[in-house]
Amino acid sequence: MAHIGVIRWLEQNGYAIHAISGCSVGALIGGIHARGKLNDYEQWVRAISKFDIINLLDIAWGKQGLVEGDRIISALKDLVGDCEIKDLPIKFTAVATDLAEEKEVWLNSGLLFDSIRASISLPLFFSPHELNGMHLLDGGILNPVPVEPTVDDDTDVTIVVNLGAPPRNKIRPTLESDLKNSDFDGSIDELPPANSLQSKISNFIKGLTGSQSSSDTGGWSMLNIADQTFDAMQSSIARQKLAAHPPDHIIDIPRDACGTLEFDRADEMIELGFNSAAGALEGI
Repeated sequence: MAHIGVIRWLEQNGYAIHAISGCSVGALIGGIHARGKLNDYEQWVRAISKFDIINLLDIAWGKQGLVEGDRIISALKDLVGDCEIKDLPIKFTAVATDLAEEKEVWLNSGLLFDSIRASISLPLFFSPHELNGMHLLDGGILNPVPVEPTVDDDTDVTIVVNLGAPPRNKIRPTLESDLKNSDFDGSIDELPPANSLQSKISNFIKGLTGSQSSSDTGGWSMLNIADQTFDAMQSSIARQKLAAHPPDHIIDIPRDACGTLEFDRADEMIELGFNSAAGALEGI
């Protein structure tokens, strides 16, 4: 959501975006902007609630992730429409990871939402996406700030939005606290009205941990540790990548700016991206 604010500031200050390279949510927002549908997406994300998002999460029973991801991708396709990447008015590359070959994969052809779905496949959360004979995961595993696909572009300036900047607070939100602070009341094991997703998640985690206690949140602790470990790895890799391929400017967004499930904070996060871009680029 902070990416949206950055794009808005650039547009309002005379910048024309000619090439986009992104991984994970950067590929999602970048691809939608390249499609020319960022206005539609922004209106949607500003209006959507956590409960709406949770209803879009399809449990991936027996697969390599908590969520299959087909339902939310289908909703986004309905919202903005799919197309061939080669037909986009802006050059676009989504970066994903091929774990089997231990390499990053640049997706700059084929259907737009195939590339986005591959790039957003956060380990443990989304199932890997099968594309062109590869099982692809989040591009941030190997390259959270993919500058390289734009190096040969005929542009005046390269700007990186780094979502892995140092945290502002010592205590960061957790997946468990996100759920407790969502539209649901009570403990992690209580069911929301007319929705069994939380129960499925709880049972899924109990299956991972072997726990039978209704008050046990060890599974969430495990996922929280994995989440924070992934963030730490991304931050370290980002520093190395930026040193190897330094952009002209970096817009830093603290990695604890919001929690994993805090979709209801779109207005705040878009404003954060806008103000961060202003702070980094004003006067240039």
